[in-house]
Amino acid sequence: MLDWIVDVFRKHPETVFFFVLGLGYLLGKISFGSFKLGAVTGTLLAGVLVGQLSVKISGDVKQCFFLLFLFAIGFRTGPQFFRGLRGGGLQQAALAAIVATTGLIVAFVVSLVLGYDVGTAGGLVAGALTESAAIGTASDAINQLSLAAAQKQALINNIPVAFAVTYLTGVIGAAWFLAQIAPKLLGVDLAEECRKLEEQMQGGSPAGMSARHKFELRSYLLRENSPLVGHTVGDLEASGSGERFFVERIHSGGVIAEAEPSIALHAGDTIGLSARREVLSEKLDFGKLGLSEVDDSELLDTSVEVVDVVVTNAKMDGRTLSELAAEPMARGVFLRQILRAGSRVAHFPGTQVQRGDILTIVGPTRRTAGAIAALGVADRATDAADMIVIALGIVAGALIGIPAFHIRSLEIGLSISVGVLLGGLVCGWFHTVKPHIFGSIPGPTLWIFESIGLTGFVAIVGLNAGPDFVKGLKASGPTLVLTGLITILVPLLTGVLAGRYLFKMHPGVMLGVVAGGCTSTPALAAVQEAAKSAVPTLGYGVAYAVGNVLLALWGTVIVLLLK
Repeated sequence: MLDWIVDVFRKHPETVFFFVLGLGYLLGKISFGSFKLGAVTGTLLAGVLVGQLSVKISGDVKQCFFLLFLFAIGFRTGPQFFRGLRGGGLQQAALAAIVATTGLIVAFVVSLVLGYDVGTAGGLVAGALTESAAIGTASDAINQLSLAAAQKQALINNIPVAFAVTYLTGVIGAAWFLAQIAPKLLGVDLAEECRKLEEQMQGGSPAGMSARHKFELRSYLLRENSPLVGHTVGDLEASGSGERFFVERIHSGGVIAEAEPSIALHAGDTIGLSARREVLSEKLDFGKLGLSEVDDSELLDTSVEVVDVVVTNAKMDGRTLSELAAEPMARGVFLRQILRAGSRVAHFPGTQVQRGDILTIVGPTRRTAGAIAALGVADRATDAADMIVIALGIVAGALIGIPAFHIRSLEIGLSISVGVLLGGLVCGWFHTVKPHIFGSIPGPTLWIFESIGLTGFVAIVGLNAGPDFVKGLKASGPTLVLTGLITILVPLLTGVLAGRYLFKMHPGVMLGVVAGGCTSTPALAAVQEAAKSAVPTLGYGVAYAVGNVLLALWGTVIVLLLK
């Protein structure tokens, strides 16, 4: 039976590809305490394991998956990347660049001292700095070297060996250093510092924003003894001591009308109030206001929606949530979450909205329509992706990356991989500028492209490198653990010191920036846990976008430096 399966795999490599993917995702779920292998490492190990059967898949297939991944990651992070090159994000972009560049310098010096070949050095950059894309860019750069095909393949096979060892070292080292060691080096109580910033961003009110973000519409009877009788809807909405709630509808004299601030209130009216659940349940004194909750099903029978909105209006860029809440378009509309470069961002009244953010808002349909028009465009659920933009964006990026110039025997150019990444960045940015005419790619589609693009690439890398992987691991494994630690810890230390003494950033935000500079989402999660706050996410988005671009580029640069 086993011989038959092996024979099928060798004759039909397309079947072994999907077998490796499934096995890789299964291995990725294996956890050691709070740490999981993850899909990328799991798929690489699965590929290496099955690769012992000497099953090969064309490198052209591998490259197609990788380009799809690069374009998708560029498209997602494009708005934050370009924003980071100007304005308020410049400091965060600069610190992320310091972290990424220090990582390249350390990897170069370590590789030079220990005599690593360019393949091992490329795997060290990709693994220790937790940027899987560098595997592909380093492979591309090696393929451009003036070497025999067998020599190139041997060097490329060394990349996954170094990556497998140093990736685990990089992920664990980054999470441990930023969450546990960095706050001690800074001499700060991270949780207390983040709490203070939350209070400041709340406008001085006690921290304690509900994590549930649930909103309700309830109906209340206006009693005859209510002090609100004869007053307007606007007067009622201003009586909440700073709490946001709105009168959405009024049932008066058998007629239901949509509420506006100038409408007068009368005894016996039933009014529909919308607010966060805790505001209606705990914070409003309805007895003092002369209101009694009733179940007016006709009044409450109104259309509401939860919708994602992509911020494309340049006038909204950099404005705080408290400023936006005071705008007429925000009446009756509440915010559930902010996504920036695919990650959730803490939202407080002082949080600044950035162009390219995705805001999840909830409210009556007629209210959300006005908010969407003011902010940008609705990112409504759809199963249609603009394949024209995806395909031509990849081709255009490749055409940008192919040209190179020569200095004697040295060929210098972006490479196809980096070109496609830049193509994705430009397309992602342009989508926020002209969303109606340029490239809609639903979030689930981007996830598929990113996830399957990267793991598909890594699966083929592992399969083709399988026989040489074990030999390389035995020869270099122990040393790579130490070099991986050095390569990740030195840039992190440099970033923490630069963030504190050069840029003078808030420690919580700064640790988020440093985590983004090495594209380590697990490290961000560890910092959030130590901080007992989502404040570190405020620094992650721009830094993650910049880190993605630079660290992917370093796969090419490290090969050119050591060739």
